[in-house]
Amino acid sequence: MSLFKARDWWSAVLGEGEEFDQGCLCVGDVDNSGTGHDKVVVGSYMGMLRIFSPHASKSSEGDVTDAQLLEVQLQNAIIQVEVGKFVSCSELFHLAVLHPRKLSVYSVSGTAGNVEHGDQYQLKLVYEHNLQRTACNMTHGTFGGGTGHHSLCIQSMDGMLMFFEQDSYSFGRFLPGFLLPGPLVYNPRTDSFLTVSSARQLESYKYETLAVATEAEGRQDPDLPLKPGGKRLMPDWTFVLGEQALDLSVPSFSHSSSSIFILGERNLYCLRDNGQIRFMKKLEFNPSCFLPYATVMDGTTNLLLGNHTNMLLVYQDVTLKWAAQLSFVPVAVRVANFLELKGVVVSLSSDGHLLCSYMGTDPSFFSTPKVDAREADYEQVDAEMKKLQKIIRDATRTQGVGSSTVVAFSVFLNGRYPPTDLTGDITVSYSSPTGVPRVLQARFSLPLVLVCVPSSPTRTTKFKITVDTNQPPVDLRSIFPAFSVKSEDKDGNSLAFQFLSGAKVTVVASKTSQRYRVQSDTFDDMWLVVKELVRKFDQHFSKLGVKDFRKSFSGPLPLQDYFLSVDHHFQLRVSAQQYQDLLSERAVQFRAIQRRLLTRFKDKTPAPLQNLDTLLDATYSQVMALAEAAEENRALLEEAFVRLRSATHLLVLLLSLWQGLTPDQTAILEATLLPLLQDTPQLGWEESCDAAVSHLLRTCLSRSPKDQATSLAQVGGPVLGLPRDTARLKKHITLLCDRIGKGGRLTLASEANVQVPCVCVCESERVEQNRIN
Repeated sequence: MSLFKARDWWSAVLGEGEEFDQGCLCVGDVDNSGTGHDKVVVGSYMGMLRIFSPHASKSSEGDVTDAQLLEVQLQNAIIQVEVGKFVSCSELFHLAVLHPRKLSVYSVSGTAGNVEHGDQYQLKLVYEHNLQRTACNMTHGTFGGGTGHHSLCIQSMDGMLMFFEQDSYSFGRFLPGFLLPGPLVYNPRTDSFLTVSSARQLESYKYETLAVATEAEGRQDPDLPLKPGGKRLMPDWTFVLGEQALDLSVPSFSHSSSSIFILGERNLYCLRDNGQIRFMKKLEFNPSCFLPYATVMDGTTNLLLGNHTNMLLVYQDVTLKWAAQLSFVPVAVRVANFLELKGVVVSLSSDGHLLCSYMGTDPSFFSTPKVDAREADYEQVDAEMKKLQKIIRDATRTQGVGSSTVVAFSVFLNGRYPPTDLTGDITVSYSSPTGVPRVLQARFSLPLVLVCVPSSPTRTTKFKITVDTNQPPVDLRSIFPAFSVKSEDKDGNSLAFQFLSGAKVTVVASKTSQRYRVQSDTFDDMWLVVKELVRKFDQHFSKLGVKDFRKSFSGPLPLQDYFLSVDHHFQLRVSAQQYQDLLSERAVQFRAIQRRLLTRFKDKTPAPLQNLDTLLDATYSQVMALAEAAEENRALLEEAFVRLRSATHLLVLLLSLWQGLTPDQTAILEATLLPLLQDTPQLGWEESCDAAVSHLLRTCLSRSPKDQATSLAQVGGPVLGLPRDTARLKKHITLLCDRIGKGGRLTLASEANVQVPCVCVCESERVEQNRIN
């Protein structure tokens, strides 16, 4: 923070809710008063144009009204304002206003008033140009070595430079390799234009080179031949910045100074007119605007630089000479001469704070008030301290503990299919009574009744799963009270759950054994019900005090049912890739037809279209149909992946019940079969799961320690991609279940205990590895 503040001389707040940028401020004798005193011109993105003549006043009231010469609401947003000699038949200064689709040149004139209201100012339109392209910024100067009057150059958003010689349009040229517009400035010493391209380099184009280049009727294709008599536009020189530029400036206040200043995002550059670097200053802050304004010593330049910490810095080349504090972040800064004061710094913020200030030397110190010198009453101080300590103790006892806050939130289904999981994570941040920040995290489960409703049981279904327990059968209505309303079974032996998507799952408890059968017409829809059934069993028998409760699955594993979900998901991925390839082919064909039609339309001697327009319409219809089909396939693929995750969770749960896996082993198995939370075009579930399963088969589930050592000795592997089919994946999953069923231990600790051999693998070991592959 600076020791000194910028001394306010005059200030104003412009409008409410208006927005301003670096091109919205300029100074000059716009009303041609003849005194040489500057006026401040401000335009906003809301189309409001204001002109001020600031002056010091003893009273703060009425300063803005007295200083404001003109306020006009224009129809379009104002991108940039400039003052110059823009009228060919006049030596007076005029005001150029750049709109997104229009360039307007106005004259500002004042009439002396005979009453107390003062002088009257008028804004009169001299001429305007309607632009065919959306404008970004502009610059002006005596292009081509002319003297006296100024020409205008406008840069469009698509990279075209449009040149206007007063009230007539000269020509337009497209910048080569254009992507996004950058700052633009004219260098009168070399009669060239400077801009920063998307390649993050400064490029210089001479006016003569632009004038003789190919006429810009459209974007120039580098593969097409040039028109007769035209030259391809190339920069005269370039300088690589390596960062995007915020602003450019070519000061012309000294004949001996020939410098080009570039304000980057992190650096300040100074180049010579031929593109050679003079110096570079690395900035330790984020700059917002700058302005080279004077030469105090030969060979040096003074400049103002504003940053995002509300600072206005004065540099002499790379040396910091002064720093002043502002009350806002400046987006534009100018230096003006007024009647009462010369060298005033005019700054503008993005929300309309206009300030005229100068560099003062009055420091802003905080002076502490004098304290009365008196003897302290220690008994009174001690009594006050005890009173405050008691208040603190009481507050500590009564705050934080036992208090609660209820936060309501809504839950919605992401599609017309059951979700994979009903659990969620919650994070709470709060402060303790002593002011210490704390963070708590917890996991919660949403009730099953949010995604399904009670229904009547179904006896005949396609898929069935049986869960065994070692305790007598329980009444299903007691553990699922929310779903016993429509149950037709008075004994509580069966319940039906109908999902909002339409699928129905039925749970039937055996009357003679300790088994529970879950059945449905869709395999993956049983997952949430089986998970909830197992969780309810644990809660029920835990409340009864049963410590040896066990649940199991006797098999066989429904791998073929599970593989149906795998094949369905894989087929949709293949279809997505096919749609992508077809869309690419039709897009190439569409662009080729467009180029041919454009060539026919540009030809001076009209030729038959040869049904190219019909072919264009047909190709467009194909592209739209393919896009709609691809979007429909994408939605189906999202649903298929959610159902595949549900089916995989169900398979993991059945494996855990089948072999009595520990929670750590279940976590390893789940991470292996569900390595992704969602599919991406670059990496899908099939290849990720296959790689993870293969790793387990070669490490903790391998048949011998030598196989583990051989696997750990292997470095790298093939690049994962969409496989040709799912045969290899299904083979590996079957082998995984088989080895777990034969007593294989799922653990990652064995990898750290295996010594990596330095010898080659024998032939019998290679046979085993090839069998896994």
